[in-house]
Amino acid sequence: MSDVQHRDLAAGRWWELTLAEQLGNIGSEISRANRWSDRNPLLSRGALERALELFDLTLDDPRHRQSPARLREIARAREVVVDFFDGSNEYRSTAAGLQKYFDAYALAARA
Repeated sequence: MSDVQHRDLAAGRWWELTLAEQLGNIGSEISRANRWSDRNPLLSRGALERALELFDLTLDDPRHRQSPARLREIARAREVVVDFFDGSNEYRSTAAGLQKYFDAYALAARA
């Protein structure tokens, strides 16, 4: 990770967050990527790259290694996001559907 955008999070702070907080933060970047996709593709790409970096940090979180089902869910969410933004949208995702998925985690993190 030589081009880390979230240095303090990559240094271990990310692993102090709950899974809901982690996915809620990822959702914020996904929201930014969606918002900028038509107006400024470079900003959209940057938000997507930050989201993918956060996904990777989440997948590396030792707490999630305890649960293969949890790892599968996180990895599948990453796969769906990549498919939506850079793939053929094989999963037929929508921006609204992705937003709804990640908003649930953001709301859970607030509670």
